[in-house]
Amino acid sequence: MASSDNRESYVILIPVFDDWDSLRLLVPLLDSELARAGLHARLLVIDDGSQVVAADLIASPLAALAVVDILRLHRNVGHQRAIAIGLAHVAENEQCAGVVVMDSDGEDRPSDVPLLIDALNRAEMTRAIFAKRARRSEGIGFRMSYWLFRLLHEVLTGIRVEVGNFSALPLGMVRRLATVSELWNHYAAAVVQAHLPRELVPMDRGVRLAGESRMNFAALVTHGLSAISVFADRIGVRLLVASTALGAGALIVAVGVLAVRFGTSLALPAWATSAMGFLILLLAQAMILSLMFTLFVQLGRSTGPFLPARDYKHFVGSVHRIYAVDD
Repeated sequence: MASSDNRESYVILIPVFDDWDSLRLLVPLLDSELARAGLHARLLVIDDGSQVVAADLIASPLAALAVVDILRLHRNVGHQRAIAIGLAHVAENEQCAGVVVMDSDGEDRPSDVPLLIDALNRAEMTRAIFAKRARRSEGIGFRMSYWLFRLLHEVLTGIRVEVGNFSALPLGMVRRLATVSELWNHYAAAVVQAHLPRELVPMDRGVRLAGESRMNFAALVTHGLSAISVFADRIGVRLLVASTALGAGALIVAVGVLAVRFGTSLALPAWATSAMGFLILLLAQAMILSLMFTLFVQLGRSTGPFLPARDYKHFVGSVHRIYAVDD
């Protein structure tokens, strides 16, 4: 068995919004898997402004989870921001080897947590370890929407979406990440944007333990826009380059059309010149808008961004310890 020293234990961070039935089933499964692997951990539940109060969350003694705390937020801030607050809290208040971020519904399988921690140790605590989804279990509608989001994300940012929240990070990286303002928008995207080293481990997605998912189409769009917004500067530059290239191409074609129109005896349709002028005007507007977007993003970086490490306490209501091995 591993030592119970804090430096050799882990914090399991789980955001929850009213999904207590799933979490109640998840905790003993997670505890069993950690105990089987000889690991010690503390569970930190981020209550994201739930309307339902958790009751009887721990029904029996736990073997590997020494402490279970619930960090209650004043209001609902959303899944990604709840993770940001939890990581900032851990960075300031916890002493541990690393942090595992996972969802409460069981789709992040408890049996994969020791695998993430093992990969973290094999990387000598130098990289973030993310679960790369090899197979998803959602319905066809969600999978099609998710595929469209991934396509749009890659077109706009040049970065392929391969991971979600399920991951393990060394404590030192958690403390670095807590000073990354983009963490407030999207956890995994902030890791990429901050150029933190990471490793992907293929893992299938599990099935929900109880209830139904709250991830509807609107929530998926919001989640996708949050991820894309982290790369706003990259998107602005790519749009500017693309619109400039298209504008230059249109200008070359326009010069060719004018050369044919006035330099040769070849007949051109009457609308060709007008259509070309309209196209050039349209592309010029696209270039101007892309430039304004890029400048706006850069200006926003100088207006005092939200820093989770500094500002997270504004959202924290209380921290309740609902289980400890000494109880």
